[in-house]
Amino acid sequence: MATHHFRPTRYHNTLGTAEPCLRLADGDTLVTDTVDASGLDAHEVAIAARPNPMTGPFFVEGAEPGDTLAVEIIRLTPSRRTGWTYSPLALTVLEPAAILERPPQQRAIWEINANEGANEGTVRLQDTPPGLEGFTPPLAPMIGCFGVAPAGGEAISTATSGPHGGNMDYRLFAPGTTAWFPVSVPGALFYLGDGHACQGDGEITGTGIETSFEMEVRLSVLKRRITWPRAETAEDIITIGNARPLDQALQHATTEMQRWLGEDYGLDARAASHLMGMVVRYDVGNVFNPAYTVACRVAKKWLKR
Repeated sequence: MATHHFRPTRYHNTLGTAEPCLRLADGDTLVTDTVDASGLDAHEVAIAARPNPMTGPFFVEGAEPGDTLAVEIIRLTPSRRTGWTYSPLALTVLEPAAILERPPQQRAIWEINANEGANEGTVRLQDTPPGLEGFTPPLAPMIGCFGVAPAGGEAISTATSGPHGGNMDYRLFAPGTTAWFPVSVPGALFYLGDGHACQGDGEITGTGIETSFEMEVRLSVLKRRITWPRAETAEDIITIGNARPLDQALQHATTEMQRWLGEDYGLDARAASHLMGMVVRYDVGNVFNPAYTVACRVAKKWLKR
């Protein structure tokens, strides 16, 4: 198993069957650069078009339609000292009457303090509005958009998501998490980008703290079939539904979790319902983009293989 250091020269605004930029063996590690959601690189130079330009696609040897690509997120390192967000809250999360009082959209710059004394591992606004003096949330890198080529020769915009993954903006897609994607084309054709230095649930302003990254992931092929993305952390197993309206995304995530509990943990539909009814947790991923994201989580402490 090898480690590949790849420096991209082209980017993609769709996830589809584009020409691979690099071929990797099953189990190889990839270290690569990503630009931010607007195409700014580590030097804040615009080198790609929005939305969410992706690095890739990467061809993984041995991945065939019907398999699963496992993506272990090892490291996400911001490659510059600043990022940006928008305010105010997105139209999709406000009551209709509140939209009338919504201020104009504004771009804000954040300082990313990865290694700086007392502020190490934090982010902070450059121009702090009243009431947020001393507001320094923790640096919490995550991948906003990643996934594989969808089925049927489709090329799907990086502005949205689906069974192939895409722009899910789920904050637990972070170091220590392994994400799973259903493979629909030979080689899987894996893409990644849209890194955030910090983000709350839902990406409710339409952005996290958008910045460029060096990302390190390990890619492995699992000879098993899944329908929707899955993930695993040290504590939880997670299933992802991407759709609109929000209840449809929840249905996809819940059904995929029931399948997983049957496949790997021997629970039939009745047993799974007893367990899930008492201990399941739901997280809201993206509620800004065309498809919304819901994550269904079950703690491993309740499970026996």
